[in-house]
Amino acid sequence: MSSSKSLKLSTKQDEALSVKAAKVKRELKRHSSKQKAKILQNFFKTGPGQYGEGDIFLGVKVPQTRSVAKRNQDLSLSETLEILKSPIHEERLLALLIFIMKYNKGNISQREKIFKVYLNNTKFINNWDLVDLSAPNIVGDFLKDKDKRTLYKLARSKSLWQRRVSIVATLSFIRNNKFEDTLKIAKILLSDKHDLIHKACGWMLREVGKRDKLKEEEFLKRHYKTMPRVMLRYAIEKFPEKLRLQYLKGRV
Repeated sequence: MSSSKSLKLSTKQDEALSVKAAKVKRELKRHSSKQKAKILQNFFKTGPGQYGEGDIFLGVKVPQTRSVAKRNQDLSLSETLEILKSPIHEERLLALLIFIMKYNKGNISQREKIFKVYLNNTKFINNWDLVDLSAPNIVGDFLKDKDKRTLYKLARSKSLWQRRVSIVATLSFIRNNKFEDTLKIAKILLSDKHDLIHKACGWMLREVGKRDKLKEEEFLKRHYKTMPRVMLRYAIEKFPEKLRLQYLKGRV
């Protein structure tokens, strides 16, 4: 989708928004920068055939988006969801930040509702920064003491972003020194074709290693010769130079 078509779509959507949601979007837009937007368009690979194709940016810095979210965290779930459905990247980021704030303050019932809204709308959580910000804080946190079958279903999804959610969500478990699901999902994703999944898995393996190096090395010794090179590089990034080179040369 071209930027002009996306902007026209955004304008039509704004007309259908609740008054409060539209006001919040206007507040965010006041922080926009055309120069910054051009930089972000390139950084997040929005060209034809790229993973972020069709995504458009206002050019708002993340701290500014966080400030707008903090001032508007009293938006209802339905109003926040309206904003999440925007074609504009920073507006979707804003909505996710509000969801996280609501989740952190919510009771068990409210958290479950936000979790379900999140999973039902992953098609709008469609870039790596959006996933990485939200998946551990909502999906991972909600499932940390519950059945994890949802994550394994996501890991086998045709959607790149759902697969990334599945592995990045486990960062919440890792922070609580629980590594089993991270390692199992990383194994499922070993044959994934997308480098954004390779990077995410390598990142999570590295996070495991920060807390339990033996667990990470146990996984690597089984799979390092066949795992994607990018995944391996991310996983061993903090290893001592000598050991890192041994892995890269296949001599462990």
